[in-house]
Amino acid sequence: MTANPKATSRFMCDLSGRAAVITGGASGIGRATALLLAESGASVTIGDLRLDPANDAQFAVLGIGQQQCDVRDLGHLRQLIDGAADKAGRLDILVNNAGIVMVGQIDDIKETDWDRCLDTNLKAAFFGVKYAVPHMRRCGGGAIVNTSSNAGILPRAHDPVYSISKLALNGLTRSLGLSLGPDKIRVNAVCPGPVDETHIMDDGLAEHADAHAAAQQVIEASPIARAHGRMISPEEVAQSILYLVSDASLMVTGTMIAIDGGKSLGVPPLV
Repeated sequence: MTANPKATSRFMCDLSGRAAVITGGASGIGRATALLLAESGASVTIGDLRLDPANDAQFAVLGIGQQQCDVRDLGHLRQLIDGAADKAGRLDILVNNAGIVMVGQIDDIKETDWDRCLDTNLKAAFFGVKYAVPHMRRCGGGAIVNTSSNAGILPRAHDPVYSISKLALNGLTRSLGLSLGPDKIRVNAVCPGPVDETHIMDDGLAEHADAHAAAQQVIEASPIARAHGRMISPEEVAQSILYLVSDASLMVTGTMIAIDGGKSLGVPPLV
């Protein structure tokens, strides 16, 4: 019989004894999530195309394992997941966080652009789940979180391929949440808006002659971000991921949490 939630509410975000894999875990949202899950008691392994030596000391203190991984290479991806599960003796949590942006209109997009975006943002998430599920079944269940985007809720004109990848990722989240429910495996997604201190944001702002003005324009597009005068932080997204992988969300599956300052709600009010 499942324990009474009221009796264990103080410990619902305690991840002690659980093992997690996070793709794209060396920076931004992935890094913040790795730190938070490890601080919450989980055994964490991250994979990333670009590992950052600046993480080594802090990751070592928290016991966070690191592995170079190109998620488009399914051999790399499987090795990351199987290796982490074998080392910990289990796998309870998968965060499909690796992703890229793809700005450009249909006239400008090449087949290689399409493949790179869809392979990174969608195909890798599907096969990440495929490789994680056998380990989770042996543990009696698990929690999977896909890092999507508010572009997966409200498509955007300037990056249709990216929007397609995230719309499909949200559909995948719902479909797998439904099909994996009998295995007690939950699948959810977070849909961030503009997040500061990430490679995607930093690279995007660097393309503008006035990066500060461009950042302010991004902030102005979200009513809550505008009210607070800042973008979303990676740590705020990580807190939602912690909720979705913990027992606090035991009855939550197939859902998308928008963490975008209200950007996906529509046109913000004028000030």
